[in-house]
Amino acid sequence: MLLHSNILGEGKPFIILHGFLGMSDNWKTLGTQFSELGYQVHLVDQRNHGRSFHDDAFNYEVLAEDLKQYCDAHNLSNIVLLGHSMGGKTAMLFSTIYPELVSKLIVADISPRFYPVHHDAILEGLSALNFDTIKSRTEADKALSRYVSDVGTRMFLLKNLYWIEKGKLALRINLEVLKQEVAEVGESLPSYARFEKDTVFLRGDRSEYIGVGDEAIIKNHFPKADITTISNAGHWLHAENPKDFSKAVINFVNSN
Repeated sequence: MLLHSNILGEGKPFIILHGFLGMSDNWKTLGTQFSELGYQVHLVDQRNHGRSFHDDAFNYEVLAEDLKQYCDAHNLSNIVLLGHSMGGKTAMLFSTIYPELVSKLIVADISPRFYPVHHDAILEGLSALNFDTIKSRTEADKALSRYVSDVGTRMFLLKNLYWIEKGKLALRINLEVLKQEVAEVGESLPSYARFEKDTVFLRGDRSEYIGVGDEAIIKNHFPKADITTISNAGHWLHAENPKDFSKAVINFVNSN
């Protein structure tokens, strides 16, 4: 089965991978910007997310293999690869397994290290949404607010809502499998994994996902990596400060 994607523009292939509980649509604005600079941007839904297929297997090995199948099907090579959070972990592993396919790697606000599970309240809140009684996005937001206080986070999560039929809402994500396999999202990159081409790690200045202690770990796996801080941004740095994020990405992909 092939991953669903939205392909924008023509030129050098540029693949973007969303984070956990996200989808390719989260990247449409930035993807359009990049496509206007001579890139063919592939906004990809990873398995169990967005419009891509649902499957019981969920770990970084299968996510990386999904991406390899996607590249083969679309005859893509010499790609620029950008991944945020979980997508960043997929991008890291893919680059270390298939370095010949990747020209440049951009990792947004995630380190190669292990992260403990920290999505409990979000997953509990999504599980509590009863679409027999919830008949609008406003009602879904109200129900989710009991578990997730931050409005921005709720807006991000509720992008997963869609009308499965007239008057009946549902979530696009494969919630049961994602709940069951959530520990996989925090898994570290294998100790032997290395990618020796141009790499940049972009971190939000208000985010704790990439700390001072992560620099040595990053350099161990990605010896050519630079770490750039995006100001006025947390973990969703591309949404919180899209202007500086976009500028950092473009400067990196255009550099020799």
